Amino acid sequence: MTTMSFLFNPKTRRRVLFVAPEAKPFAKAGGLGEVIFALPRALEKMGYDVRVMIPRYAGIDPEKFHLKMEYVGLEVPTGSDGRKDNEPKHLVCNVRKYVPDPKKKEDEKLPVTTYFLENEEYYEKRSNVYGYSDDTVRWALLSRGVLEFIKVSKDWTPDIIVASDWQTGFLPNFLKKEYSQYPKLADISTVFVIHNLYYQGMFDHHFVSEMDFDDGQSSLPSIFDPRFLKMNGMRRGIMYSDMITTVSPTYSQEIMTKDFGELLDDLLKEHRAHVRGVLNGIDYEDFNPETDINLVGNYSVKSLNRRVKNKTELQTKFGLPKDENIPIVGIASRLVEAKGFDLMFGMIEPLIRELDFQLVVLGSGDAKYMGFFKDLADRMPKNVAVHLSFDATLPRLIFSGSDMVLVPSRFEPCGLVQMEAMRYGAIPIVRKTGGLVDSVTGFDPLTGKGTGFVFNDFNSLSLAIAVTRACEHYRNPSVWKEIQKQAMSANFSWENSAEEYARIFEMLLPLK
Repeated sequence: MTTMSFLFNPKTRRRVLFVAPEAKPFAKAGGLGEVIFALPRALEKMGYDVRVMIPRYAGIDPEKFHLKMEYVGLEVPTGSDGRKDNEPKHLVCNVRKYVPDPKKKEDEKLPVTTYFLENEEYYEKRSNVYGYSDDTVRWALLSRGVLEFIKVSKDWTPDIIVASDWQTGFLPNFLKKEYSQYPKLADISTVFVIHNLYYQGMFDHHFVSEMDFDDGQSSLPSIFDPRFLKMNGMRRGIMYSDMITTVSPTYSQEIMTKDFGELLDDLLKEHRAHVRGVLNGIDYEDFNPETDINLVGNYSVKSLNRRVKNKTELQTKFGLPKDENIPIVGIASRLVEAKGFDLMFGMIEPLIRELDFQLVVLGSGDAKYMGFFKDLADRMPKNVAVHLSFDATLPRLIFSGSDMVLVPSRFEPCGLVQMEAMRYGAIPIVRKTGGLVDSVTGFDPLTGKGTGFVFNDFNSLSLAIAVTRACEHYRNPSVWKEIQKQAMSANFSWENSAEEYARIFEMLLPLK
């Protein structure tokens, strides 16, 4: 890995604060929690002074994580526009701090220094990260609470704040409009990360009346004003940040089109000079077939013959006939419209019969797709098996036991399944969109190069051709083994992502 250390002024370390609703291991509801754990760690290894700030929810035990009280009685303004006389001008919060044990600093499982915003009503009485009717208020409190804490903190002030998705899109807005007069905060730069443009607030942005439309220009009302629940955090994050990043290079271009722009494509085109795409990574220590304790047989790119033990185990777990030679296509996904499973309706059953492969499905989501896969398994019990509920360890078995993994997404900002599957030698079959394009190279039989099978058009025939191509190449063991080796050798480590972010940070903070 190349290093960016030469960019730093030797007299100082760049200070970066990541602000998000979740961060592993404290609170993790999805992929964002993994990013806010891994990316700061990778940047810290490069020489940045990186910290994180999230709310302290009910499930975050101060004793378990040895959280120390950092600040008591932080008064966070609630806003004056629309606030009634009987509503408080401030909400009182505390800030706690986690500091990793210096003796275990190199431990891959330890997060960076992390701050926690405490508020009994909005965080400490809430067990879940998301899913409340007043979520917009909760994230506004976090965004403004971070800035108030920086204002009063005597020990540390960030050079850059990285905000993620609509939940913290209010932070750049507050910083530019409400806090620009404070010298301590005036020079802070902001980076706004778009993980998924589809989610913009506590409403469906496709169906917003003219009266409720948030143009982003007007000042934010009081958090108690019902209008606040209709504020578009995604739009405001884009408008007020100094730099905007997405979770893959291709997605950064797609969101400037009508098909993928979610009604913000014109705004993004206005800001195109400040938009960058950085592919997310995976944890290579965690996702490692050589050491993964969840596997019945560990293996590496040099010992692929040992992988068959996991294939047999996968067939046993899912109640399928044991056959080392039959190809297995795995699905490990949320079963929702965006993932493209509509393409399988009407075509997957005859395709399975013609090509003779097994299909293993793990996931939960919309009843439409869960019902489809359950009915398919009932009709074809020797070829199809499903597990339609969340499971933390089964994806590892699918990646290590399947021969291919199917990701036919309508759109995919980044996607991690294809990266994790390649790490374990399962060859991805993906649609040409978003991060799937940036991480999977279509196999070319003329050159023998490629890490997966890619189809362009979002239709069933294109998907069927891709699956057919994969199954045909699978039946040529020497060719298939080379594809597996190339896939397992691909590098999607967080160090690569951190280097790209380092370049962005240095653009915002030129050397003096």
